[in-house]
Amino acid sequence: MSKQFPRLFSSLTIGTRTLRNRIVFGTHTANMAVNGLPTERHAAYYAERAKGGAGMIVVEPMPVHPAAILTRGNFRPCDDSVIAPFKKLVGAIKDNGAVAIQQLYHIGAHGDSDNSFHPHWSPSGLPSYHDSDGSHAMSEAEIWETIEGFVEAARRCRAAGFDGVEVWAAYLGLVDQFWTPWTNRRQDQWGGTLENRMRLSREILTRIRETCGEDFIIGLAISDEPDYSVALSRDELAEIVGLHDRQGLIDYVTCGSGGYLDFHKLMPTFLYPEKLGADLAARIKAVTTHAVVIAESHIRTPENAETVLSEGSADLVSIVRGQIADPHLARKASEDRAADIRGCISCNQMCWGRRSRDYWISCLINPSVGREFMWGGDRFEPATTPRNVLVVGGGPAGLEAARVAAERGHKVTLAEASSRLGGNFLLAGLQPRRAQILDLLAWYERQLHKLGVDVRLNCYMEADDVAVMAPDAVILATGSLPPDTGFQKALPAIETLPGIDKGNVFSIEAVMSRQARPGKRVLLLDEGGGWRGGGTAWKLAEEGHEVTILTPDAFVGKELQRTTADVPLRRTLKKLGVTWQVEVSIAEWHGQGATIIDHNSGERSFIAADSLVLAMTNLPASWLASDLAAQGISYVEIGDCAAPRQAPYAFFDGRKVALGL
Repeated sequence: MSKQFPRLFSSLTIGTRTLRNRIVFGTHTANMAVNGLPTERHAAYYAERAKGGAGMIVVEPMPVHPAAILTRGNFRPCDDSVIAPFKKLVGAIKDNGAVAIQQLYHIGAHGDSDNSFHPHWSPSGLPSYHDSDGSHAMSEAEIWETIEGFVEAARRCRAAGFDGVEVWAAYLGLVDQFWTPWTNRRQDQWGGTLENRMRLSREILTRIRETCGEDFIIGLAISDEPDYSVALSRDELAEIVGLHDRQGLIDYVTCGSGGYLDFHKLMPTFLYPEKLGADLAARIKAVTTHAVVIAESHIRTPENAETVLSEGSADLVSIVRGQIADPHLARKASEDRAADIRGCISCNQMCWGRRSRDYWISCLINPSVGREFMWGGDRFEPATTPRNVLVVGGGPAGLEAARVAAERGHKVTLAEASSRLGGNFLLAGLQPRRAQILDLLAWYERQLHKLGVDVRLNCYMEADDVAVMAPDAVILATGSLPPDTGFQKALPAIETLPGIDKGNVFSIEAVMSRQARPGKRVLLLDEGGGWRGGGTAWKLAEEGHEVTILTPDAFVGKELQRTTADVPLRRTLKKLGVTWQVEVSIAEWHGQGATIIDHNSGERSFIAADSLVLAMTNLPASWLASDLAAQGISYVEIGDCAAPRQAPYAFFDGRKVALGL
């Protein structure tokens, strides 16, 4: 029993199953199915979290009808061919000690015609909030067809060995659409009164129980959108859940945040408070007597989870992204080794961000995610022949390479030219609300110390230094540097920004490292559309600068759209007084202002400013590679020095090269 987390590691019974702890690996779309069937990638992904100690795992949602298909990697609906592959998936979970649940869902109006090629179905034919399509008001026959779809899906789950199913009534999906007066404007037995609006969920849950038996767990997933008056309030949700509970229809209820109206809280980034789902869970727990309550949404850590449980807000806690980032979170916490947990940084970049592009998910800081079946999980086999390894550069690529190489038994020296580890990733951690990055870097420092890595700070390596050390393997992770030309991708014929030699022009790296002090009025040219530009603008605005963002994109934070961070970022910037111009570039810098060119009209205008800050594509820092090559010393380049890219590819490079040693 954990001394640090006593409530989290107490057992709990749901239905006829006893969970070994109160940590749930909640449902999310891993998007790993191929031709609608679970894969080896799927099984290994869930198995690793079960081996890591999760008490219950809720497998990603399965659409119950062709109208409900939302992603390329969704499971195949309405087909018994899923049963045999599901048995392997269930075995991977249950054989490793976790209770296995399958979520069943129907998105209602918010479908995806590109994947389903089916009309969207909804209670009253309102438009989709997923795309620009409309929906079709369901007929009586179509409602019963959908109910049958839920029941048949549950039957298949029972046949495959799942311990239960979770019926999805969250995010303003179909069940929630029937509950909500704004989306349910029907005048028949399926609309109007609360009893009628609950008829769909009541029929689904009752018939699943009749079909699958009393020993089959039935859960219900809900969420709230308190910033939207048309959505159900927490009191209304509590009334609905309370009625389902008193009728004995559910064994548990999962409480999340956001939905298709408030999409940015659905998978909240670091811009939002932690423990976001705890308030709704507490409200629901007050009205349930039979069903246990699970709190989810931005509960990243065991500390968060223990707090939610100790406050009585919930009976269990779903930690999803935290267990994506570290699949052994539960085991480490149970051993009171919370400091060894690789903490999620709430970036959404490779989980929700890859899912939004319809790829299988991964993790920015843990490249084994989705590759467990290829790499042996998130664990390491000892190297057959330990070697002396030199890693040059202490950014993400170098840190991961050094850690994994040391985990595998190699003797590792890590040389970093500056006084701190982290590289440009450290600068990202100095932006507002991004201290989780600093926590991650501190984790790396602890792990490298425990593994005996020889970390040398303020150690600038040249080719002669490498030759003297004569390591068995040289890994270069020397990073990247901002260009000094001001070249703009949007103006490809102009190699150098006219007027850049007039001064008062700084890179974001120089600003974030405080090597440069911009003047009061700052123009920030952002060609990346990510946190490098947006986060630096936020930092400057908080420090009292008058900031104007210029971007060739159609909106500020374009790259952040797939992580659902762009809207809350723009709201934050607007509150801080930041202004912006979109679809523009800089025709010339004048030292005290810039001539701006509008890409749509070709018109030019002048903006007065004291400083220009550039967020551009960096160049690889490859001088050491060239010098080593000249001396005939073998090396491998990883991370930005191989090609400047976003952070996940640096972590991936570091892991991959160390696994190959």
